[in-house]
Amino acid sequence: MKPTQSFRYGLSKSRITSFEQCPKKLWLSVHRRDLAEHDAGAEARFASGNAVGDIACALHPSGVMVEAEPDLGAAVAETARLIAEGHPGPIFEATFEHDGVLVRVDVLERRKKGWHAAEVKSSTGVKDYHRGDLATQAWVLQACGLPLKSASVRHIDRDFELTREGDYAGLFADAELLRPLKSIIEGRADVVAAAREVLAGEEPVVEIGEHCSSPFECEFSAWCRRDQPTGPDWPVTLLPYGGGKKWAEQGIEDLLDLDEDDLNPRNARILTATRDDVPFHDAKGARKAMKNWGWPRAWLDFETIAAAVPRWIGTRPYQQIPFQFSLHLEAKDGTITHHEFLSCDSTDPRRACAEALVEMIPPGACVIAYNASFEKRVLRDLAGWFPDLAEPLLALEAATVDLLPIAREHWYHRDQRGSWSIKAVLPTIAPELDYASLEVSDGGNAQEAWLEAAAPECDPLRREALAEALKAYCERDTWAMVAVARGLMRP
Repeated sequence: MKPTQSFRYGLSKSRITSFEQCPKKLWLSVHRRDLAEHDAGAEARFASGNAVGDIACALHPSGVMVEAEPDLGAAVAETARLIAEGHPGPIFEATFEHDGVLVRVDVLERRKKGWHAAEVKSSTGVKDYHRGDLATQAWVLQACGLPLKSASVRHIDRDFELTREGDYAGLFADAELLRPLKSIIEGRADVVAAAREVLAGEEPVVEIGEHCSSPFECEFSAWCRRDQPTGPDWPVTLLPYGGGKKWAEQGIEDLLDLDEDDLNPRNARILTATRDDVPFHDAKGARKAMKNWGWPRAWLDFETIAAAVPRWIGTRPYQQIPFQFSLHLEAKDGTITHHEFLSCDSTDPRRACAEALVEMIPPGACVIAYNASFEKRVLRDLAGWFPDLAEPLLALEAATVDLLPIAREHWYHRDQRGSWSIKAVLPTIAPELDYASLEVSDGGNAQEAWLEAAAPECDPLRREALAEALKAYCERDTWAMVAVARGLMRP
């Protein structure tokens, strides 16, 4: 298990994954890293992956971590020493090198007559690129002479429920893949040679395609698209639910080249509104759709956190846990009052959230949400967690109606560009309600703000500022619904 000859450009499983997505991506990541776009979500994903990895290690208290100190060469030597001296394992971040490819195995476990390699992932199942990652590792380990008897992707078990604080036994499930990956492993030497050839040459010429976003959004897309034709202002791909795909396959790129007779009613409305720059607005239909909504009206929006590793008793991986809601209560005479709930001190927010809902929303109110299936699910979950509050919470769930399909059927402005999200519709109806001026401006920002505020090391003044930003954002969401509904009904 000694390092092989020195190579000008070292490879790793992540670089090989980049090569298999797109050779140009690999080349740019090595030679022109300065061209990469900033990935706003990278830090959160990295933190989530670290948390999952820490749990995977903590489940094996007798294991030993191989540190990359002073460098990865030392990690290779340390791994070889542990194995040669008969360490029983597991070995975390076991490091091997073959043919200029260096890999670090998340968990290397000694089994009867050999070893088991586990690649830990924070997903709830095996993805295609996981297979390539594991095949690269298995190829290197076997080439180094390690008797590898099995290899798996160790992923999150979605059915796991935290029943005791800090007890994560059962959080992971292993998908055994060594035998199914046999042909991929055997072809790894050719892949490595091809990747190394790409790195030794000039920047590859690769056409824009689906590989630019699969399995990952490429950080070099802007660079690759710099000389691409901009295309029509209104491409057929604006048609929702894949409605433009068949036209693109026929070589039609411009939405304005189509005729209403070629389209279903909704897409025909999109075409007309786009071509004529006149919004489609069926105010009479919108008023009829909302006519039977009762009073008072409770405009409701939740913000949630969905962690891979459950934080609180009774929760599951990636379960949406509400930490905030905004509520605008509207009386029949038009009077509106605002109410809110927020918990961002890292304590379990569920009970307080449930109690606040029951206290703040009057019995018999009509609850209004945008894409209401989400709010209804949160209410059902809260009812399941707290049986003593189940009756009023389930009554709220039953009373919830959805503004989104009404907007979808009765309004379209070409500036929506095929989307009926609240943030696409709002500027076309109430442009004065702008999200851009808010510190927290979308759901992703809200989750990041909560994670920062909930961290024990967060400064109290910073936590207070984050809380105010979260409140401003969530309040904007519910007031946006009020504004959209009023705009839909306005002649």
